[in-house]
Amino acid sequence: MHFNPYGGAAAELAVRLVNADGTEDLLGLLRDAGYKPLGELTDAQAAELRRWSRRLREAFTAPTVDLLNGLLAETTTEPYISTHDGRDPHLHFAKIDAPTDERVKAYTAAGLATLYCEDPSRIGHCDRDGCGVVYVDTSRNGRRRFCSARCANRVHVAEHRVRAVTSR
Repeated sequence: MHFNPYGGAAAELAVRLVNADGTEDLLGLLRDAGYKPLGELTDAQAAELRRWSRRLREAFTAPTVDLLNGLLAETTTEPYISTHDGRDPHLHFAKIDAPTDERVKAYTAAGLATLYCEDPSRIGHCDRDGCGVVYVDTSRNGRRRFCSARCANRVHVAEHRVRAVTSR
């Protein structure tokens, strides 16, 4: 499925933030995700992004219009068109000089909201009990249920074993 930059890259950054463990270097995570422009990230801003990640998790568990509007309302959203770094014109949802955490919050909230408007079923979390991984379903048919083949295999093997026992 083809997503616009906010439904794609921004939603994928939300996935990375939610799936990050509590000790991960968030500035490195942003850098690895290609987030630009990258600024400073103080300890207080990192703590705010960790809190924000917990809020984002709710959107992957049970996305609703009210929840996503709530996320958007928590940000310093001020949409404008930008052409930085020689890129084609594109939307930004926070001022370029806003603190990094505020820009990331606006970016990820807008990304999930855009994705939800395009196809809410593409926002998901792994169906394997005990797995907390979230994802954006970019598959062609949009029927993803698991975060990885490993989790899918575990579930399917367990289902097979239950069927084998009950069919005896």
